[in-house]
Amino acid sequence: MLPILFLLAAADADTDTIVVTASREPVRVAEAPASSTVFEREEIEGTALPFASDLLRLSPGVSVSSSGPRGTLTQVRIRGAEANHTLLFVDGIRFNDPAAGNEARFELLSGDALSRLEVVRGPQSALWGSEALGGVVAAETGDPMGRRGVFGLAEYGSLDSSRGSAEFAVGNGRFGISGSGGWMRSDGIDSFGGGERDGFDHRHASLKAVLRPLPALELGVVGHWIEGESDYDGFDPLTFQRAETLDSTKNRIGAVRSWAKVASGGWTVQADGSWLGSANRNLLADAPLNRTEGERFTLGAQVSRSLGGHRFTAAVEHEAEDFRARDQIYFGGTDQDRSRSLTALIGEWRAEWSGRFSTDVAVRHDSFSAFADATTLRAAALFSPAEGWQLHAAYGEGIAQPTFYDLYGFFPGSFAGNPGLKPERSRGAEAGVRWSGAKASVGVTAFAARLRDEIVPTFDPSTFLSGTANASGTSRRRGIEATADYRPNAQIRLAVSYTFLDAGERAAAGSALVKEVRRPRHSASLIASGEHGRFSWSATGAYVGKRTDQDFDLFPAPTVTLGDYLLASARVGYRLLPGIELYARAENAFDAQYQDVVGYGTPGRTVYAGIRLPLGS
Repeated sequence: MLPILFLLAAADADTDTIVVTASREPVRVAEAPASSTVFEREEIEGTALPFASDLLRLSPGVSVSSSGPRGTLTQVRIRGAEANHTLLFVDGIRFNDPAAGNEARFELLSGDALSRLEVVRGPQSALWGSEALGGVVAAETGDPMGRRGVFGLAEYGSLDSSRGSAEFAVGNGRFGISGSGGWMRSDGIDSFGGGERDGFDHRHASLKAVLRPLPALELGVVGHWIEGESDYDGFDPLTFQRAETLDSTKNRIGAVRSWAKVASGGWTVQADGSWLGSANRNLLADAPLNRTEGERFTLGAQVSRSLGGHRFTAAVEHEAEDFRARDQIYFGGTDQDRSRSLTALIGEWRAEWSGRFSTDVAVRHDSFSAFADATTLRAAALFSPAEGWQLHAAYGEGIAQPTFYDLYGFFPGSFAGNPGLKPERSRGAEAGVRWSGAKASVGVTAFAARLRDEIVPTFDPSTFLSGTANASGTSRRRGIEATADYRPNAQIRLAVSYTFLDAGERAAAGSALVKEVRRPRHSASLIASGEHGRFSWSATGAYVGKRTDQDFDLFPAPTVTLGDYLLASARVGYRLLPGIELYARAENAFDAQYQDVVGYGTPGRTVYAGIRLPLGS
């Protein structure tokens, strides 16, 4: 069968589904103390969508914006938070790019490499620290102890686009190794309208090994390599307005993580370490302009103890980041080398008071090398008044460090950073109700958050120099998420979600709230799938309501309204033999004309044909 994506706010019908990042220790979805969405392997493969961001568009509370065609900057915002307020984990590695404003590079994250994708919404800094202010996205590649064999995918379609991937997993009950690799490329579209197509080329590889020499002991290592190159239309160097240019960017991320875990007698002890390195190069007509590089080293240890219905967890983490910038156009005038570090202590207490009532409390203290120390808190409660019903409520605090750009960025005559910035702070709460039956599930959650010390841009009209500062006002985000899932039989499933979001920014105390840009007030998704004999099908639709943006081609940059749109996809597959399937799919099936970022066009209807097959066993 081809199951559908699970789009319930922590209320999946499969009570064995695990949420990894809703707690310091994995918990079942039905017991998760935060709103979450989980995409399993079957759902990821069933839609055949190429990037993780395509799936995230279908999650309630999540908005996605791309600056033009595939391969260009793609930002994910959770519940109206900023793009660098989403923390991304890939196989337990903090994957936000320290050389790109600490944003997660979703334009580089292929869906072909993933066996699992989860979204946890709301402030999670008490568990995971900086950047988890809006929420957490956790991606996982294949489990070496899971399915065995060699599998492949090949696809070709519109815009001279090609895509291929392969995955393998071998081993026995004590040792397993898995890996994947693939590429995507396309001639792309002309995002600005001057006639020059903006294409992209993307490659990825991963390798994971797990050893269990004893039933209670697990040792593991995982590595990732991602490369991407994309063309884009930038700005005229004289007028600083958008123009048809020959700009391109080359990006690379490499990462590795190792861990050791012992679980016995109610105790769980784990230690891990990871390294991530990134490099970003910008070019104009193949001539180098500038480059940035970043590194992050993370070490952590955690111990958990279960006593009856209570679980106590204590953890310590240390993180060190390095940032380097070099340029050619200013003769090294923007060159810099920066570093910073933090050490954190975390405690969590999860209590099952009865079969109907549970609580979860977490606290974290971060000692920053560059800022004042910070303490964050999260508290949640879950109550089941009757069979199938759950009431949930949570309070959480979030924090986000200023990026290296915000602090130290410098472009002569244009921009100067502010080393005196403070971290951004947020407080948020949610409450909701959900019901799950044999064939249907529904859930409604209301949320609200207030952001203090928001880092906002500044501009001095006398010097024409821009910069950054902490806002003196408080920004506000609030809304409602509603989900429903219907399964009339084993062959058909239907899921819908709707999100209402009211996100306002107040740069100065006492001033009026201004709508946050690129956050739709109304958004919705529809996902359906089924199977009949050898045929399988799936369809998705993401509705994005009207939202605002700023047009920097004019001075002062006015606020403009971007029109709403419906982005639909469909897939039909035919199973030739067990494990071998031919399929055809369409993206933007209704040929919507839309922009996520003012001035940058996006692809119209595109169609693709492909084959998925085992390459060995």
